[in-house]
Amino acid sequence: MLIPDAAAERARWIASADAWDRWADPMADLADKLNRPLLDAAGVTAGQRVLDLASGAGEPALSAARRVGGHGLVVGSDLVPGMLGGAVRRANAEADPPRFCAADMTGLPFADGAFDAVTCRFGVMFVPDAGAALRDIRRVLRPGGKAAFMVWGPLAGNGLFADIGAVVAAQLGEDHSLDPLFRFAAPGSLATLMTKAGFATVEETDLTPVRKAPAGQPFWRAALDMSFGHRLGGLDAAARAALEADIAARFDAQADNGTVPVPAHVRIVVGH
Repeated sequence: MLIPDAAAERARWIASADAWDRWADPMADLADKLNRPLLDAAGVTAGQRVLDLASGAGEPALSAARRVGGHGLVVGSDLVPGMLGGAVRRANAEADPPRFCAADMTGLPFADGAFDAVTCRFGVMFVPDAGAALRDIRRVLRPGGKAAFMVWGPLAGNGLFADIGAVVAAQLGEDHSLDPLFRFAAPGSLATLMTKAGFATVEETDLTPVRKAPAGQPFWRAALDMSFGHRLGGLDAAARAALEADIAARFDAQADNGTVPVPAHVRIVVGH
């Protein structure tokens, strides 16, 4: 199992923070389609106290706050303070906004049993000592509480990453920066760590939606900026244009009747 380099991952997210903020609003509807099953799995309901980890630009902390309402509490956190800029901005429009703070998953600044549920969407795979993080997450859950994680399934089942990553690697060289995203792609890999961390029961569910994207449109640009932005900063305009042209051509070749099928494979892992 790949163990991410802490310094490299921090640098990656610092470099990508602006892109996550920039795309947060245009991608909100698509994000909510992932938020809903994750929050359902965590059992998030009105009046609960919820901790969301690796919130980035606010997902799914904002959705969780709407569920718990004014009698509940949602705290959103991220290791990199700059990643939370978009979350704080977006929270200003909410009637019952979450609170946000910088926090390390391996040493959470909260009391034992402080939360009814903990959620984390596409974040736990980047923590070098994931076992330590899971133990501390269990600590801040009340007895009977749930932790729900969403992670990526295999690269081959995730069309955006597979196709964009192939073009980026071909033009800029392979740096294996995608590898941490798929750290828990194997069935049971995260569940095993959660059991070792002391969770009583662990369940996992795979989701394999296929998005129908419009052919000839840059539907892939958000994924390029958000997941590969750390590699694009040094490109001049001509090199960036050439890269985007190759990505567009790759997806256009897959078009059928005006749409491009974009498969995704995600896994929800719940610990009680």
